[in-house]
Amino acid sequence: MLLLIALLFPLVSANKIETPKLPTPVQPKLASVDFFKNPISDKQKELLATAVEQYFNKALQQNKIIGAGVSIVKCDSVIYLEGFGKKNASLNDKVDPETIFRIGSVSKGFAGVLSGIYVEEGLLNWDDKVHDYVSNFELANKKWSDSVTLSHILSHSSGLPYHSFTNLVEDGIDLSTIAGQFRSIRTIDKPGKIYSYQNAVFALSGSMIEKISGKSYGDAIAEKIFDPLQMNSASTDYHSLQTATNVAMPHRKYGRRWRSLKLNKKYYNAIPAGGVNASVTDMAKWMRFLLGHNPGVMSTQGLKNVFNPVINLPGKSKYYQKWKGHTESQYAHGWRIHDFKDKKTGESTRMIHHGGHVNSYRSEIALFPQEDLGITILFNSPTKLARTVIPDLHKIIKKVMEMPVDELLATTNISDNKNEI
Repeated sequence: MLLLIALLFPLVSANKIETPKLPTPVQPKLASVDFFKNPISDKQKELLATAVEQYFNKALQQNKIIGAGVSIVKCDSVIYLEGFGKKNASLNDKVDPETIFRIGSVSKGFAGVLSGIYVEEGLLNWDDKVHDYVSNFELANKKWSDSVTLSHILSHSSGLPYHSFTNLVEDGIDLSTIAGQFRSIRTIDKPGKIYSYQNAVFALSGSMIEKISGKSYGDAIAEKIFDPLQMNSASTDYHSLQTATNVAMPHRKYGRRWRSLKLNKKYYNAIPAGGVNASVTDMAKWMRFLLGHNPGVMSTQGLKNVFNPVINLPGKSKYYQKWKGHTESQYAHGWRIHDFKDKKTGESTRMIHHGGHVNSYRSEIALFPQEDLGITILFNSPTKLARTVIPDLHKIIKKVMEMPVDELLATTNISDNKNEI
């Protein structure tokens, strides 16, 4: 609860507006539950399952996706966990909650939290200089080289041009070799001044963790996150994915037909940027922790520091900047922080979010602290649906949660939602 208060504090106005007394108050219908406090009822779970299944089955029928995994967490409980479609288009094997996907840049959130755990333990500091841990790291501007911190690289505010050396990461070049190449690039601003998305320099956070822990990044994340959260099928290497028996293969659409692709090794040389493999069951446990329900792994204050916005995100063209009510976005440590305002009620809300794309997998994760709610969707193909699936599912969940008692008791489905895709 302290985490939720801390995250929401910046959104609360200091000027309270008194509501005038109505001369003839109207008694509203009783809501089935308080959406912001109470867990979901069995009836609501049933309605939610029906609506989510209709949504994804329609996407399958319209050939928008080949397969997907979905997990929804609320109030310390997993309220929905399911798989849809196929793991491989040429086989009749179905995606289930234990099916493993690659999660791409959703891995960045793990890097932010893992760094935060070591900060909490006193082994790292957000202001630690990258070159103190990665000896060959240097920018073209020597003065600026000496000021690039862990916080800068985790928030994409190092001052480097957009996607610097992402091509080398995708070519499989060792990260230590890439670290020595940044001196050849002209930086575009002083560290901490602008947002410019990165993969290569972001991944140096893993090099810093390896230096202070004496472990590989994969072993460190397993020890601090995967094992204590019992994320039993999560991993950070190509071999684990290749040898697993329940894996959703990546796909691309050729005309109207989906074809499976080979697994590739991209980003396993830069794990913090995009090298985590996981199922939606694993991600449900991850979201439960991120919402503050497993303080033994990391304190409330520690999570607050990870989610603390560092740099503003410019523009309005990104898909998440087009979501209804969006006002602004910032980047924290491995996470995007989005603020929204309801035009009708004036209510302000916050979302913690990230998307991912690697090897023709697509992923989305969102946390809604005010609602104690988390949503993850993993796809085994590129799909435009990923651009709207978070607000689409959030709308479905809110409709179920806010349904008045009399309607809840009389309703067998919520098909009037029309399951917009």
